[in-house]
Amino acid sequence: MRLLSLSSLVLFLTLGGACLCHAADTVAILPFFNKQQAKSPNLDWIGESVAETIHESLSSAGALVLAREDREEVYRRLSVRSAVVLTKATVMKIGETLDAGHVVFGDFSVEGAENGVSNLKSNIRLTAHMIDLKKLRETSALERSGPLENLSQMEMELSWMVLHDLEPARTPSQPDFMRGRTGIRVDAMESYARAMMATRPELRTKLLTEAARLDEHFSQPSFQLGKALFGKKDYRGAISWLAKVAPGSTHYMEASFLLGICRYYESDFDGAVKHFRMVAAEVPLNEVFNNLGAALSRRNDIAVAEENFGKALEGDLGDPDYWFNTGYALWKAGQYDRAADKFRGVLDRSGNDQDATVLLGRCLKREGPRSGDPRSEGRERIKTAFEDSAFRQLQAEMKGKK
Repeated sequence: MRLLSLSSLVLFLTLGGACLCHAADTVAILPFFNKQQAKSPNLDWIGESVAETIHESLSSAGALVLAREDREEVYRRLSVRSAVVLTKATVMKIGETLDAGHVVFGDFSVEGAENGVSNLKSNIRLTAHMIDLKKLRETSALERSGPLENLSQMEMELSWMVLHDLEPARTPSQPDFMRGRTGIRVDAMESYARAMMATRPELRTKLLTEAARLDEHFSQPSFQLGKALFGKKDYRGAISWLAKVAPGSTHYMEASFLLGICRYYESDFDGAVKHFRMVAAEVPLNEVFNNLGAALSRRNDIAVAEENFGKALEGDLGDPDYWFNTGYALWKAGQYDRAADKFRGVLDRSGNDQDATVLLGRCLKREGPRSGDPRSEGRERIKTAFEDSAFRQLQAEMKGKK
């Protein structure tokens, strides 16, 4: 089980100490079915787009929505093809396999599509259903319809309706929900949805780039492109895309976390500190405090670096990297006995750690840093995984107790 950082626990106790054993329900969102799939399979992207928008909207409102990757893994496990119309029994099986509390699914139809005729003026009807898997109860159908050119607006309105059915007491009014949500061009939405459905990396990149080009207000393709470049360690290229992710996006905190790492590896430690501090204020996770400490350490703010490394270590005593970074900061500060204890902690958890062995030896000899020594300079360890699900779970619990 993932441990929360000390700051998260303080927040937990401050807000009332809710019991995590009664976890907030998660929501699984499935691609909407194309009712005219046999004659118009080229419109399947719409079902993916609707699911993506509902996912984004519910997540930004604080709902716990299962990741797309989890859904795709269950589809593979159950041998389910995403483009086919599913029976209600299969929908429930998918939700149960995902261990979801609710599952959202639906369908769509486009006027004229059955005859191979559709354009931006064609009327589209979206229908959503939601099943409470604990109570085995299905809500009334939710519908929106209008010209295809207004698809973004209709998807957001449908998202509000789903959220209202899910949490009626805590859902803002529709005008408040819609305020600040910019409609996205249909061609950009199509490129993005097709990118998410693509199996070839080069096609996915091409479609994401096109989606970002078509609508500069569309954060999702910028995030996906930046994350892909980050995975290839193209930190400079990743910065150019991640910096375009808007604050209102559900990916904004993760994008900022990755931006901090990119700045760090580009030796922009001031920029890295700025990003990590902002993320830590909103999502106080162990990995964020650790990386903030690393950036501060590289900037020679050793005392503050040690403080942040300490927060990460208190949040997860089982991670040898947190022990190492805390010991490394103490060693740089000349606190050899305390540093030696931390390096011993590393070796207790990872006996073959050569850096910890070397630095423990230097602590015992009371030898400090040597300028230009590659074995002792810049040894801070960065975390690249941003796992905010535990903190989001905590937030949902606190929200549910109000």
